[in-house]
Amino acid sequence: MADSSFDIVSKVERQEVDNALNQAAKEISQRYDFKGVDASIAWSGERIEMRANSKERVEAVLDIFQSKLVKRGISLKALDTGDPQASGKEYRIGASLQEGISQDNAKKVAKVIRDEGPKGVKAQVQGEELRVTSKSRDSLQEVITLLKGKDFDFALQFVNYR
Repeated sequence: MADSSFDIVSKVERQEVDNALNQAAKEISQRYDFKGVDASIAWSGERIEMRANSKERVEAVLDIFQSKLVKRGISLKALDTGDPQASGKEYRIGASLQEGISQDNAKKVAKVIRDEGPKGVKAQVQGEELRVTSKSRDSLQEVITLLKGKDFDFALQFVNYR
């Protein structure tokens, strides 16, 4: 019998992020507490730019955006935000999306699988993803459960289960 396998990836659905951003922008434009503070959120190339006239307001914009991401099923671990920066009369927060698993993070995940996972399970790094193989599908299910229970500082998705 052939080995069963799945891939561990860290990807973000760009359209869902765009929808969350549009919902946040609409809420900011309609909320009473954002009237007259020039608060905004928009794409700036590959980054997301949040602006407002005070540090507290720009953090509130970030909070609204994060809540919209959570409602759309996107992990906040995929969002890399900076600290509020003063720029003239306004404050800005820049955020970017983290995609792909770095070599170091892939090695951490592989080590967890090797040390705590069931016997006979192999994990190999393939670019920005990790392929996990085993003869037993039950062992693969155990690995998925094990990794979901761990708290990594990056988002994980499990794809191509066969």
